[in-house]
Amino acid sequence: MEKENSSTVTEFILLGLSENPEQKSPLSALFLTIYLVTVLGNSLILSLIFMTPELQTPMYFFLGNLSFVDSSFISVTVPLMVAHLLMEKKSISFQGCMTQLFFFFLTATMECLVLAIMAYDRLIAISNPLRYLSIINRRTCLCLMGSSWVLSSLHSTLHTSIISSLDYCGANKINEHFCDLPPLVALSCSSTTGYDILVLTEGSFVAMSPFIFVVISYFHILKTILNIHSSSRRYQAFSTCSSHLTSVGLYFGAIFFNYFYPSSSGSESEERPLSVIYSILTPLLNPFIYSLRNQQVKRALKKVTHQRLFHQKGM
Repeated sequence: MEKENSSTVTEFILLGLSENPEQKSPLSALFLTIYLVTVLGNSLILSLIFMTPELQTPMYFFLGNLSFVDSSFISVTVPLMVAHLLMEKKSISFQGCMTQLFFFFLTATMECLVLAIMAYDRLIAISNPLRYLSIINRRTCLCLMGSSWVLSSLHSTLHTSIISSLDYCGANKINEHFCDLPPLVALSCSSTTGYDILVLTEGSFVAMSPFIFVVISYFHILKTILNIHSSSRRYQAFSTCSSHLTSVGLYFGAIFFNYFYPSSSGSESEERPLSVIYSILTPLLNPFIYSLRNQQVKRALKKVTHQRLFHQKGM
């Protein structure tokens, strides 16, 4: 059933965020800084969780996985984008484009699923605190994350295999900083009606089911919080969820408008900021909106820092 690909296109041109030569150096410096801060910030969170026994709980296990996914997510797109800003050549081979698309889908889907899992974790912690550790045990954590990686891999394989089998007959300029689904479908000279239906069905299910699950979870969380009589306990319970809601709104909102909102002609440049929000800014902001505002993480950071300083003085 595999259709032979008769494309004449062997490479794609990534136009990037700007074609103004005067903006390339400042943009490359900006996004290189963003990339380094993102990787270092998420690596710091992972290190703290690994080194601090107090943070080795289900909540921080999921947060550590989110940090790993965020670092991987931004690494799929930004290094190549920075390289293209510094070089005249902006091309990527057909195989390289499909490889980037696969890992982009993989990490983007994982981001959706981890956010949903974290909402489930908060739901159990707030609505059923006495049974929290018996429900969200080590086996449950591993099963949730393992099944998420499997589902993300299958979803990514499905879409990448279909996109790579389409014909590309001449036009090869992608008005983006990475190989993304909408511009690749637009460039194809094959009929994409069937694939458009797949995106609106399977794609919508995979992307929006986690979002709907998050909304339902927070509806029950809100009901539970409103039934708490102590105002200080209500504030404490809500504060553990506010950062998660911020990230969910930012990430899912940009995905919805980028993939499922009908685009008008000539709106490609307007869609660039949306891809930047969920592919670059969300991984950058997550360490701050999730972890660095968290008192336990702050205490763990101070503890590790003091231990290192004491160790250095002792030497």
